[in-house]
Amino acid sequence: MLAIAALAEEIQELKRARHAILLAHHYQESEIQDLADCIGDSLELARKARQFEGEVIAFCGVWFMAETAKVLNPGRIVVVPDREASCSLVESCPVEPVRAYRRQHPDHVIVSYINTSVEVKAESDILCTSRNAVAVVNSIPPEKTVLFLPDRNLGDWVRRQTGRENMNIWQGTCIVHATFQARRLAEARAAHPKALVAAHPECSPDVLQLADFIGSTTAIIKYCVENEAEEFIVMTESGVSHSLSRLAPRKRFYFLPNDNCNCSECPYMKRNTLEKLRDCLRSLDPRVELSGELMQRALVPLDRMLAIG
Repeated sequence: MLAIAALAEEIQELKRARHAILLAHHYQESEIQDLADCIGDSLELARKARQFEGEVIAFCGVWFMAETAKVLNPGRIVVVPDREASCSLVESCPVEPVRAYRRQHPDHVIVSYINTSVEVKAESDILCTSRNAVAVVNSIPPEKTVLFLPDRNLGDWVRRQTGRENMNIWQGTCIVHATFQARRLAEARAAHPKALVAAHPECSPDVLQLADFIGSTTAIIKYCVENEAEEFIVMTESGVSHSLSRLAPRKRFYFLPNDNCNCSECPYMKRNTLEKLRDCLRSLDPRVELSGELMQRALVPLDRMLAIG
């Protein structure tokens, strides 16, 4: 295996040759984040891709994020280091049952979390992120029944925040956030009594009840950096520790393992490596290829979400 420095230099040379931009999610390995032109959540990165003038987007995240970037940038080449970098939420929500629901309930409003396949997005009325999900659901007329998919914990949290009763929730979960245990969090609070708890709304309700702050990955980073506290228990994927340590180097951040495993790491996100990034820039493969009709349909609910903010 080449040394990290040599790999990084080769990636930078390929990036220049390809007129490429490198986008990395907060959950990526630190050595990938260090090479990125932009680090953010999936929607931030897709928006960022619209602002550069190059030809290739190398998206270091999971596949659905690269699909979103392609929908927003149909004329550019979008590649990912590993085609198998999927998402448990995407896999919990195949498109055919969503289409069947649409046929059975044509008057319902389908709100899809950004963590869905492009095919599911194309069947949706509007998209949301964890940051704007409450605002998106509140934008829907109260007499309309909503199907929120696919994350049941995020959907449950949104229903409690909005007070919306006519809301059906898909029963998908994130394999990272759903495994966090309230018992483990209580033990961590006892071990670090001065620490504040910042949790992602994909966590289970009993975990969220113990949190001092609930928000998206980006919101968690902002909260931890700007809050005067010096210690935080962070209930999201531990890759975010790199951004937290860079932005608040004097603060301490704790992440919860589960019984006998480091379940705060997303196995899909960790499939991407420097070697695979180098290879995808060399070959421009794996490449996101979507039909124009599919991208046009998926863009409609995406633009509706972007109009809300």
